[in-house]
Amino acid sequence: MYFGKEKEQNEGRVPPNQKVTSGWPVLHVGNVPYYNDDLSNWSLEIKGLVERPTVLSFEEVLKLQGVEKQNDIHCVTGWSKFDNRWTGVSTRVLAEHVGVKEEAKFVMLIAEEGWTTNLPIEDFLHETSLLAHSHNGERLTPEHGYPLRAVIPHLYFWKSAKWIRGIRFQSENEQGFWERNGYHMYGDPWKEQRFAWD
Repeated sequence: MYFGKEKEQNEGRVPPNQKVTSGWPVLHVGNVPYYNDDLSNWSLEIKGLVERPTVLSFEEVLKLQGVEKQNDIHCVTGWSKFDNRWTGVSTRVLAEHVGVKEEAKFVMLIAEEGWTTNLPIEDFLHETSLLAHSHNGERLTPEHGYPLRAVIPHLYFWKSAKWIRGIRFQSENEQGFWERNGYHMYGDPWKEQRFAWD
C-alpha cells in the first residue's frame, strides 16, 4: 500500500492487480543457457519477410547503433518493477538493417529451446521496444536472458522473451509457446489481458 508522496508518484504507473517490487523475480520454463562468456556459437537470425535475411554474431549486434531506454515492466504473475534502465539495440534499427517488407504484419520472437512469442509488428517496432544486453548498467545475468533479451515494456513481460536467438517477420499471426498454453494473444497489462479468455 502506498501513502502520501509515494502514492502520488506511482499514480498511473501500476496496472490493475499488480504489486510493485524492488526485486526482480526469475521466472522461466526450461533450462537456463550458460555461455560462460563464450559466445562463439551464439547468433541472432533475422528472417521471414525481409529483404536481407541476416545472421548476426553478438559482436555484430553490439556494432549496431546502440540505445538506452528506461521503463516500468509488468509481469503477468502480478508484479511490477519501476525504472528499469536497458542498454541494447532498438528494434527499429534491426528492422532497418534487414529491410522489412510491407506485407510483414506480425513478428515471432524465437528463443533458446524453441521458446517463442508473437507480436503485432507495431508493438515490435514501438519506440520503447529493444533487444537488451544490459540492465541498470550491468550485463544481463543468465537467469534474466544473457546475452540478449527482448524488452517490450508496454505488454506483459512474457512478451519480452529471454535468450533471444531469432526474429521472424510474417504476414499472419500465430501463437507462441505461452499463447498455445492459454495466455492472451496480445497481453495488455492495463486491460488485464492475461489469459485467452480475458
